[in-house]
Amino acid sequence: MSTPAQSKEFTVGQLAARSGVAVSALHFYEREGLITSRRTSGNQRRYARDTLRRIAFIRISARVGIPLALIRSALDELPSGRSPTKRDWARLSRSWESDLTARIDEMTRLRDNLTDCIGCGCLSLSTCALANPGDRLGQNAIGPQRVFDPLEPDRREA
Repeated sequence: MSTPAQSKEFTVGQLAARSGVAVSALHFYEREGLITSRRTSGNQRRYARDTLRRIAFIRISARVGIPLALIRSALDELPSGRSPTKRDWARLSRSWESDLTARIDEMTRLRDNLTDCIGCGCLSLSTCALANPGDRLGQNAIGPQRVFDPLEPDRREA
């Protein structure tokens, strides 16, 4: 007979079905410390219901390019002994606001410059010679200078 707490838990298959995430991805998230489970006496994984919200957060964050290390550190800020509240999620959201705004700005610059030239100075497109004659951008620094702000650290390595 299951206890009330256990009836609020998911098996890995149930969690996969409810979240739309493959079982292998759930195992990966757990190995990476993004989600946790408890083990039954038969060594089967059981996940708390609030794991669904964590998975949604992981998937949305990863989809917009947030590295797993940042996702993990954000999730580490959420309480582990109880389900996160609306206030917990709002605090986490506020902490990412400036980073997300910077990412949106980068994506906008990329969108606006991609069809013309990404500004890498590669001269591989016929229009690069027009946008970057003599590879003048390459004399200043490496990388896609017209897209990324040269004053900001390169965030692709984060």
